[in-house]
Amino acid sequence: MQQEVIRRVLEEKVIAIVRGVDADACVKVADALYAGGIRLMEVTFNQKNPASFADTAKAIELISKKYEGKMLVGAGTVTTPELVKIAAEAGAKYVISPDTNPDVIRTTLELGLVSMPGALTPTEVLTAHRAGAHFVKLFPIGNLGTAYVKALCAPISHVKFLGVGGITEDNVADFLRAGVVGVGVGGNLANRKWIEAGEFDRITETARKLVENMKNA
Repeated sequence: MQQEVIRRVLEEKVIAIVRGVDADACVKVADALYAGGIRLMEVTFNQKNPASFADTAKAIELISKKYEGKMLVGAGTVTTPELVKIAAEAGAKYVISPDTNPDVIRTTLELGLVSMPGALTPTEVLTAHRAGAHFVKLFPIGNLGTAYVKALCAPISHVKFLGVGGITEDNVADFLRAGVVGVGVGGNLANRKWIEAGEFDRITETARKLVENMKNA
């Protein structure tokens, strides 16, 4: 299963990041994303509110079941092995973190999921890679830009990078050309104001632009 998920990530390239949205709204966001061509979705845990972890797991479970075989759902902001287990039980296929935690990576691999820890420096990137990460999330990459991606990719070309933080439909192609194999897009796609206003069509339209620009890269 890991190899199939890796293949799908390399093929689809765009992971939509949904943050701070309850389970029912997450399903509506998934519908809007799917209509716009997005096939990878990350639902994040809110570290400020552990009481919300159950609702996040519920969202992952609902979307996984509704879009089984059509959309791959992962868990985001996973910072402990315990959260990895919760995500796995809910049906997550990959685990994304803001940091590199070898314990989180190890638990992810033990449970048969795809590991995507966050890193920024060469030392962090290679620590994650040596721990077994399938992808390394460069985060936050937006402010550093494509020049930083190119600089990292020169000596560390064997690592599969995902660019996250500040990615939009306007710059996604630039980051892909710079060397990342995929991107994560959060508020610029699953915009909370649009969600609260019920403007899911705007999410669909932005998703379409992202996918189109990604393919043109």
